[in-house]
Amino acid sequence: MKRTARLLLVLGLATATTVSAFQGFRGEPYPTDVDYDGRFTFLRLRWKVGSLRSGSMTSAWNHDYPRAEQHLAQILKEVTLLDARTDGARVLHLDDPELFRYPIAYMWEPGFWTMTDVEAVRFREYLQKGGFAIFDDFDTVHWTNYETQMRRILPEAQFVELDESSPVFDSFFRMETIYFPSPGMSIRPTYYGIYEDNDPTKRLMVIANYNADVAEYWEWSAEGFLPVDTSNEAYKLGVNYMMYGMTH
Repeated sequence: MKRTARLLLVLGLATATTVSAFQGFRGEPYPTDVDYDGRFTFLRLRWKVGSLRSGSMTSAWNHDYPRAEQHLAQILKEVTLLDARTDGARVLHLDDPELFRYPIAYMWEPGFWTMTDVEAVRFREYLQKGGFAIFDDFDTVHWTNYETQMRRILPEAQFVELDESSPVFDSFFRMETIYFPSPGMSIRPTYYGIYEDNDPTKRLMVIANYNADVAEYWEWSAEGFLPVDTSNEAYKLGVNYMMYGMTH
């Protein structure tokens, strides 16, 4: 209990630090091609928009960039022993050979995601070789496209609904709840996972934050638009994801 209280205090202080620090970074370059040096580097997946494009949207993979990863990286560096880079990140296509250097990959808006056959093969290899993929920021109308793309990568995959007992939600922080709503929505989120060999006793390869937008809380935590307590839970979830991916 004391350790948990101390960690939460550090998280609160780190969040406060982030609020003041990143206000000064707004508008400054945040490179997405930092050289690999062995340190933890946040990786965002880039892809082409498919037939589900709506309105004037010409891309969706870049939502919340760059403040979401900036803020989460700062929190990781403050509250864990992970040597997280805060001077930049990586943005890669699914078939980029560099992808295999990074154990965790994060994708936004998979409801609009399309890929080539080569990308599907390479991403399957990435997951089977130990990669951990996180999908965020999509809802009911987007599930069909997300599942269709995942079937191209892992045709045999079984989507398993996860609850608080899953180790991915308890890899560093003991969370108050994993069911905080997506910003601006009252929908209860659902978390779906894909396990290696479809065996829940093995490694979790994929997690999908369905009816959720966890990274939105990271992006706007410095602005005061969203509840502090919920933003902290979103940060704790992000930290848990990264720590799970680095240790499994």
